[in-house]
Amino acid sequence: MAREFRTVGVVGLGTMGAGIVEVFARNGLDVVAVEITEAALDRGRGNLTGSTDRAVKRGKLAPADRDALLSRVTFAVGLDALRETDLVIEAVPERLDIKQRLFADLDRTCKPATVLATNTSSLSVTEIAAATGRPEQVVGMHFFNPAPVMRLVEVIRTVVTAPEVVADVEALCARLGKTDVTVDDRAGFIVNALLLTYLNQAAGLVEAGHVGREDLDTAMRLGGGLPMGPLALLDLIGLDTAYEILETMYRRGGRDRRHAPVPLLRQMVTAGWLGRKSGRGFYTYEKPGSAVVVPDETTPFPEPAGDAAQIATVGVVGSGEPARRLVGLFTDAGYDVVAVTGDLDRLADVDLVVTAGAGGPDADRALFAGLDKVCKPGALLATSTTRLPVIDLAMATGRPADVVGLRFLDPAPDRALAEIVHTVRTAPATTATARAVCARLGRAAVVCADRAGYVVDALLFPYLNDAVRMLESSYSTADDIDHAMKLGCGYPAGPFELLDRVGPDVALETLRALYRQSREPGLAPAPLLEQLVTAGRGFRTHPRD
Repeated sequence: MAREFRTVGVVGLGTMGAGIVEVFARNGLDVVAVEITEAALDRGRGNLTGSTDRAVKRGKLAPADRDALLSRVTFAVGLDALRETDLVIEAVPERLDIKQRLFADLDRTCKPATVLATNTSSLSVTEIAAATGRPEQVVGMHFFNPAPVMRLVEVIRTVVTAPEVVADVEALCARLGKTDVTVDDRAGFIVNALLLTYLNQAAGLVEAGHVGREDLDTAMRLGGGLPMGPLALLDLIGLDTAYEILETMYRRGGRDRRHAPVPLLRQMVTAGWLGRKSGRGFYTYEKPGSAVVVPDETTPFPEPAGDAAQIATVGVVGSGEPARRLVGLFTDAGYDVVAVTGDLDRLADVDLVVTAGAGGPDADRALFAGLDKVCKPGALLATSTTRLPVIDLAMATGRPADVVGLRFLDPAPDRALAEIVHTVRTAPATTATARAVCARLGRAAVVCADRAGYVVDALLFPYLNDAVRMLESSYSTADDIDHAMKLGCGYPAGPFELLDRVGPDVALETLRALYRQSREPGLAPAPLLEQLVTAGRGFRTHPRD
C-alpha cells in the first residue's frame, strides 16, 4: 500500500512553485511554502493569492474553498520549516548547481523518511540525487504551467530510485487529480524532448528566411491544428528558458545538432528579448508580462511587392479525390472550372492551372512541360503536390516566373490554410496573384520558400519521427507519449494517433524527402517507421481518458 503524504514542502514560490502549492492545498494536503528571503516570500504569497482570487472571480473556486485552501498553507523563510514534512518538491531556478546545493541542504534538514522531488524540466535527476545521502528517495515530479490547470505530471525515476518511492509518487499524482507518465532519467523526458526540438527547428526556419514569423505561427495553428504557433509559444515559455533546456538536451542527449539552440535564440537572449516576461521576443508586447501583442518594426517574410492578375477561369488537372476536392474548392468560390485528366488542349484559355499530381516525379515534369506548350502566355501554373521541389517543375517549362506551389490543407472552415510556395524564379506578381486567389477561396495563406515539406510538413513530420525514435528505444509507450503531448501541450492528438491518421507511408515519404534535402542525420526516418510501412501496419494506439 502506498504511503500517504500528509505534509508537503515546496521550495521556490515563483509562478510554478506557487502553482504547485495551490495544487497540493486544493487537494487537502498541508503545505509548507518556503523562500529564501522575506521579500521573496511576500512575492510568493502574492502569486498564490492572486491565482486563487482569479479562480474565484472566474467561478472555478468557491470563496469558502479558497479560504480553506489558504488556511492549509504555512509560509516560512528558510529550510528549517521543512524538518517534519513527508515530501519536499523544489521549484527553484533551472540550474544544476543551485539544485544540487539545495538538495544537499534538504538532505541534512529533512527527516530520514522524507522523499525529495525536483520539478526540473530537463536537468539530470540522477545528478541532483547524487548531492544527497538518500538518492533512492529522490524522484522527479515535473509539473506543467499553469500547475493548477495542466493535468500532466512527468514522474522521473533514476537507476537508484526505490520502486516504492515511484509508486508512492504515482499514487500522490492520482490523489491530486493529475495523470502521471513515468519515465527514466533522460534528457528532456518526453514533452520537452519532443516540444523543444520542434520549437528550435521552427526558430531556425525564421532565422533562415524561409518563412515569416506570422506565417509560421499561422501555418502550425491552422495546418498543424496546434493551439499556439511555435514562436508565440517560445515567447510564452521564455526564450531564456527554452535556450537552457535545449543546451541541456544537447549536452545530455548525445549532442544531436537538432538540440543545439539556433544562433537566433542565443542572440535574442543576449539582447534581453526573452518573450512575454520581458515585453519583447519574437513579438512585441504591450508591457512585460502582458499577452497583448503590439506592432513593432520587425517585418514579416520579405515578399517583393507585385500586382495580382485577374483570375476568372481555373483548370484542374488530375483524377481521384484530390482533384475532385480542388474542383469543388474553386467551383464553390465562383470560378469557372475546367477539369481534365489527359486532354490538356482544353486548358488553352484558362488563367490558372492547378495540378493534383500525375503519378510520379517524371510524370509531373512531363505534365508541366505539356502545360507550358498549351496554356496561354501569362497563365499561372501551380502544383498542389509535394513530391518534387517546385523549382523542378518550374524549370520543366519556359515560364518559371509563372510557376508556384499552391497546397491546400484541412478543409475545416476554422482551419482552412493554403501554403504558397515560391521559387527563386517565381515573379512577385505570381505570388501576389496566388494570395488573391487564396483570399477568394476563404483560405488563410502563408508564403514560404521552396524546400521539402514547405512549412507544416517540414516541422510536423520530424516531430513525429522523434516520437517514433522515442518508442523505438523503449523509453516509453506509444500511449504514454500520446498522453503526455496531449495533456502537457494541449495538442488535439498525440503523435502516434496523428501518424495512424495521416498514414505511416505518407510520413515515411515526407521524411525521406526532408532527409535527402538536408542530409541531417536526425531527419532520417526511424527504422521502426520503415519496418511498419513494409509490414503494412500502423501504430495501433489506444486512447486513454
